[in-house]
Amino acid sequence: MADSEPGIGKKILSFFINESTEPTQVTPVPEPQAEQPKPAVAPTVSNVAGTANIDRKFVEHFVDLLEKANLSGPDYFEFKQALQSMDSLGLGEEKQFQAAWASFKAMGGIKDNTILKTSADQYLAILNKDRESFLKDVEKAIKERVGSLTDEVKKLEDNNLAYAQEIANLQKKIDDNKNRLGQISGEVSEQSAKLNANRDSFEITYQSFVEQINADLNKINQYLK
Repeated sequence: MADSEPGIGKKILSFFINESTEPTQVTPVPEPQAEQPKPAVAPTVSNVAGTANIDRKFVEHFVDLLEKANLSGPDYFEFKQALQSMDSLGLGEEKQFQAAWASFKAMGGIKDNTILKTSADQYLAILNKDRESFLKDVEKAIKERVGSLTDEVKKLEDNNLAYAQEIANLQKKIDDNKNRLGQISGEVSEQSAKLNANRDSFEITYQSFVEQINADLNKINQYLK
């Protein structure tokens, strides 16, 4: 395809997406009180075969890539353009290809389809090379971004295990304290009982001595005048 031909990118775009899915730009009637919003651009478009919705940003990327790699002179893209022009003639697929081929050969005196195959293979090679580069970039991004997230997950999990162990240790200390509190409560009761009994014994003995001495004093006062 000649580099100087205008609208190459638009033509390449029409080979791969269904243009009927493109948003139609309708010139709005000016209204003094309100500005009409611009139509939203859909993130996906239907491919020509109608078998899938493909990402618009990648469509634009590949079209730009093929436009920059466009070969000079008639090639696969001229044939594709001629083939596309046959859609409205109501021909079968085989007849469309044959008619497009006849139209294509008339462009530059081409006698066989070698140029179609070689140019198409070149464009495929360009797309494959771009795909390999993209997949490497994705893999690198996965290692960098997902890898760092994986490291963070491991760190958080390790922290949680450490915290869980600390909680278990604290719980053991709490349980040990509770057991000791129960023991102390029993010991307090036991020691209190012993001390109270000892005090009672002391008081009884004390009273016995005091009473004995007081009794003797009374008798001394009574009998020894």
